[in-house]
Amino acid sequence: MAAGLLAFLGFMGAATPAHAHVKWFAPYVVGASPAPLVNTLTNGWFWTGIVLVVAFFAAAVYAERAPFGAVLSSGLDRVSEPLWRRPDDFMRAVIGAFFVAVFAVGGVYLTPDLQTPNEWVSWLQLLIAMLVFSRRTMPFAAAGIIGLWVIALRDYDFFHLLDYLALGVGVAAYLVLAAYPQGKWYDKRFAVLRWGVAIALMWSSLEKFAYPDWFYPLVEERPFLTFGMPRDVFIPMAGVAEFTMGFGLLWTALIRRLSAVALLVIFTAAVYPFGRIDLVGHALIMGTLFLIAADPTPSGPRVRSLVPAIGSVPAGIFAALVIIAGSYWGLHSLFYSGETPSVVPAEGQLLTHLPNPEQPHGMVMTPAQ
Repeated sequence: MAAGLLAFLGFMGAATPAHAHVKWFAPYVVGASPAPLVNTLTNGWFWTGIVLVVAFFAAAVYAERAPFGAVLSSGLDRVSEPLWRRPDDFMRAVIGAFFVAVFAVGGVYLTPDLQTPNEWVSWLQLLIAMLVFSRRTMPFAAAGIIGLWVIALRDYDFFHLLDYLALGVGVAAYLVLAAYPQGKWYDKRFAVLRWGVAIALMWSSLEKFAYPDWFYPLVEERPFLTFGMPRDVFIPMAGVAEFTMGFGLLWTALIRRLSAVALLVIFTAAVYPFGRIDLVGHALIMGTLFLIAADPTPSGPRVRSLVPAIGSVPAGIFAALVIIAGSYWGLHSLFYSGETPSVVPAEGQLLTHLPNPEQPHGMVMTPAQ
């Protein structure tokens, strides 16, 4: 069983570059038509990844109900107990540090690819960092986070900003709930935060299936990222790993905590090839993952019998895929129609964004052929 769990972590660890958010490093056009969903459903490597994940999750469900699972959980408890004694102080420090870092980077709304020339945006993010350290002002910090997301709609498409909606709402909801210890929903503050991170990860993973060509420049520039795997094998399996680890954050306690640990290893490893931007962009998620790994409380479906508990894993993954993927392709079809322009990055420039027509950031628009 220990070997099975190590294999689980090893498979997840093979997806390191999957978590370098592609829009921060490679050319993209949000309105471009995604690859048909049928391409993913007929991809053998996609189903290979799904089978491996279901097997590893089933092993974790079995281990959780065996003596070994109790030993592993108690070990996680001992390691993370100092953090779990003061989780709110830790989370507020993480949120504050994140907004200070975004302020220091400057010229962005909330995340590296949402660039803006408005200097006041950076100062507002510094103010948010200051507001999180008092319960009286935490709701104002939450309002600032949601407000920045709404303001970004002036320059960016709604569908593009959906990449950051779940995480932003999760963090804002946490700040509001944590501000009122006597409130009815106070005990749900970390669950809301966890759901925000999980949905954000599952949503962003779908780019590997909808726009695999966005990842080609990264693979060509850094071929070591694929660990020697062919490009068209690695990308769908990396997408499966990212989606299912996000799903794992919503499942039983052991799967949730192991998924968080695996994600922390992956995000940390991704900093070396992708640098400071990757660290700053993922800092909020990484801080939340520490709390998810430290949280000893039960979560996920409560199924007494072993066989139904194991069977709930593929059922849950299938339901999540239908809901999240259906929303992704469906909303894209709703917001975009007809032909979209293609993008030619400026010579020697890989990072390309399109906040608005007046600020193309090194992009040259060419008519669709």
